[in-house]
Amino acid sequence: MLTKTPCMLEFFIVLKTFLGKHLMVLMELSRIMISETSDHQIIVLKENGGERSFPIVIGLHEAWAIDRAVKEIPTPRPLTHDLLTNIIAQLSDGLEKIEISDLKNNTFYAKIVINQNGNTIEIDSRPSDAIALAMQRKAPIYVAKKILDEVCKWDHS
Repeated sequence: MLTKTPCMLEFFIVLKTFLGKHLMVLMELSRIMISETSDHQIIVLKENGGERSFPIVIGLHEAWAIDRAVKEIPTPRPLTHDLLTNIIAQLSDGLEKIEISDLKNNTFYAKIVINQNGNTIEIDSRPSDAIALAMQRKAPIYVAKKILDEVCKWDHS
């Protein structure tokens, strides 16, 4: 029989805290709202197989890049996100995933995760740029559970 010692309890508290901070939830792009009369566009991410969703305000050029990628509209010459996708493809084993990993002062932070020679590399990014790349390569989008819990608070009254 396993007896609980203070050291074991402390370990499980640390483990639970670590997992709670680092647990990622698979998301999907559910909407792109583009208004050419506004500087602010909106994309909505929805929990894959779940009910939770939340908006992210992005710029017009990033919204167009995401929309083009989703609709698979080619361009005559590579635009900025096309160029980044090509560089990642040429210099690595490809885009593994993107993660929206933090939320500070109402600003989301993301990471582009690539593999290069068996090593995982995380590159700091704005979520809009990371999502544009993910849409081009059909890479998964993850959001930290702590962020999803914060931005999707349910009213259970």
